[in-house]
Amino acid sequence: MSLESILHRDRWVVAGGLALVIAIAWGALLSGAGTGMTPQDMTAMPRDMEMEPVQWTPGYAALMFFMWWIMMTAMMLPSAAPVLLLAAALNRSVEPGLRPYGTTGFFAAGYLVAWMLFSLAAAAAQWGLTQSGVLSGMMHATDGRLAGALLIAAGLWQLTPIKQACLRQCRSPLMFLVQRRRKGNLGGLAMGMEHGAYCLGCCWLLMALLFVGGVMNLYWIVGLAVYVLAEKLLPAGQRIGRWAGAALVLWGVLLLGGIA
Repeated sequence: MSLESILHRDRWVVAGGLALVIAIAWGALLSGAGTGMTPQDMTAMPRDMEMEPVQWTPGYAALMFFMWWIMMTAMMLPSAAPVLLLAAALNRSVEPGLRPYGTTGFFAAGYLVAWMLFSLAAAAAQWGLTQSGVLSGMMHATDGRLAGALLIAAGLWQLTPIKQACLRQCRSPLMFLVQRRRKGNLGGLAMGMEHGAYCLGCCWLLMALLFVGGVMNLYWIVGLAVYVLAEKLLPAGQRIGRWAGAALVLWGVLLLGGIA
């Protein structure tokens, strides 16, 4: 098969590239993302295990930022696959003389830039919580009040109009792609960042729950990733989001009350 015939299969080129990036992100995450400790190891350790406090040097801060970014790529990019494939299809129909996967690649890059900014904020929050003594060496909240407050905040956010508006953009991206369309690679990058902002509005507090379950806890990582997929792709996704919000608020209240 010639290279030209392969390049004509636009959908497969985009889907294959997307699958490769997702596989690399998950592989890097499951190997520890350079931290020297895999999520499997962290999950198997007792939750109350004492660990030596880590010095937050500039190098360690950079490592934590990249760990968060790799984790967000692995968790969030699968749920963005439909919009990326749809963007490639629209690129082909609007500009048939151009290969759609180049612009789509820039769209994906813009989406990941949005989550890069979240990762910077998450790493900064991790540093602050660690310095305050409310985040353990196992990277989970040691203070029930913090955990309860995060659960309640995430639950209430699920029920807000802003969350629902962002979720609609993620679940039905066609109007966004048509109305906000920009030409060229830089236009694709800007669109990706804008759509990533909607995704952030939808999921940022859900990702903050990693501080409750453990930043490198495999069960929480996989559970949140699967939940995001269900909320965005299943027909009952919006109802699932509201039910989950109510459940998170209840869990947080029970935790603050010392019951859970």
